[in-house]
Amino acid sequence: MSKAEFDYVIVGAGSAGCALAARLSENPGTRVALVEAGGADTDPAVRIPAAAASLFGTAYDWGYGTVPQAGLGGRAVPWPRGRTLGGSSAVNFLMWVPGHAEDYDAWADASRGLWSWDAVRPFLHRAERWAGAPGTGEVYGTEGPLWISPPRSPDPSTARFLRACGELGLAEITGGLGGPEHTGCALTPLTERDGARWSAADGYLRPAMERGNLEVLTGEPVHRVLLEDGRATGVQLADRTLTARREVVLSAGTVGSAQLLMLSGIGDTEHLRAAGVRPRVHLPGVGRNLQDHVTVDVMMRATGPVPLADADTPANRELYERERRGPLSSNIAEAVAFVRTDGGPGAPDVELIWAPVADSEEVGGRGLTTAVVLLRPDSRGSITLAGADPALAPSIDPGYLSADGDVRTLMAGVRFAERLFGTESLRGLVDGPAAPWPGPVADDVLEGVVRERASTLFHPVGTCSMGLPDDEQAVVDPWLRVRGVEGLRVADASVIPRVPRGHTHAHAVMIGERAAELIRGAAG
Repeated sequence: MSKAEFDYVIVGAGSAGCALAARLSENPGTRVALVEAGGADTDPAVRIPAAAASLFGTAYDWGYGTVPQAGLGGRAVPWPRGRTLGGSSAVNFLMWVPGHAEDYDAWADASRGLWSWDAVRPFLHRAERWAGAPGTGEVYGTEGPLWISPPRSPDPSTARFLRACGELGLAEITGGLGGPEHTGCALTPLTERDGARWSAADGYLRPAMERGNLEVLTGEPVHRVLLEDGRATGVQLADRTLTARREVVLSAGTVGSAQLLMLSGIGDTEHLRAAGVRPRVHLPGVGRNLQDHVTVDVMMRATGPVPLADADTPANRELYERERRGPLSSNIAEAVAFVRTDGGPGAPDVELIWAPVADSEEVGGRGLTTAVVLLRPDSRGSITLAGADPALAPSIDPGYLSADGDVRTLMAGVRFAERLFGTESLRGLVDGPAAPWPGPVADDVLEGVVRERASTLFHPVGTCSMGLPDDEQAVVDPWLRVRGVEGLRVADASVIPRVPRGHTHAHAVMIGERAAELIRGAAG
């Protein structure tokens, strides 16, 4: 079996892994390997913002699904995750939403301030390159690798959604969707350049691949981390090993990083034995603390044309190819609002995403949607092994809506969405509910509707959670080092101790940037 030697071996070319590989390889004296299970991101649909959902269920998607969820009436939920260069940043809806400054309080508590808002903000800005200011507030990061732009050709109804938010007292957010002022509404900042998707692979990885000291391996699933005398020494692929002289870093995501730790014998000893894996390090928090954003679509029939319902036409394709404009340049989720449903002060508990189209067979897409997102769920779940074979998908149990308070907050968010559709700005655009959404119903009926319709917003975090030594469930320390193992870190959204009031692409990129700084500091 062949062997190749590097200073650093990074597993996973997603949002965090691309950023980390690019930054570590800036040192020409360092050899870096970036290993990705998926292939190259060559499908033209990857570049087209409106085509994101068409990539789900393809070779670019891990194709995960949850176990049946008691809180969702026994339904199992598909869990798309990117499986290509750029990871989920190559298949997501392009939204750049770093979240509320208070989100990082839990990170600060778990790191003695190392991951507070003030500490991480420079790493977010380091990633950003704004193409046209999103507002009149202060904007940072004009030289970063990731282009951030407002929607290029927003649907006319999107401006009316923002006016409707104003009718209900929500001010427009300026200067980007991240920081202490995070209640209000805004056009969605997007990771796109000139109307095309700009993934972490585009911004970070492709320029770095021109360096001779970075080797990118695609189509290479990692089977496990190699351990010798309490130290990570490399990773095992199907037919060869990659040796890491300094460190192995898992950036395989909330599912993949936890699964790889367990396949390597790092996790809860009892569970590992039951799965047929030899325990090496007892770390019971691996795979636990799973959290995700839950969303419910409030859909209404449209009284007028809905361009996104017929986006993929020859005329629209020609317009997109010629000018990178028109319906195909839309990311679908064109505007957002952040709301505190009790009307009081403090950080928002619900996000509303405006999509000028409807996933409704009744109207053939010719509708308007406000997606209601639960920002801070109390429900917790887990990821566990289905067996010792690396080819087996793990068991994913997010525990959706297992906490009663989560259902009540979602219901309050739905009531706010109903009020939005009733505003002067929007009421003329809608003609009743679009099935399967039933329209306004009593609270006792609405709870059942929410449980029947709720799904994922694709933001899982927490399975390799960060924490201090007295936290028995912590998997990594504030420097992202795996507890009980030398030379091994995790750097991706799995280390986030509590799901943020934002979208996880920005957080994962920031973690990759910060991890590079921590690793370079450790190297001298």
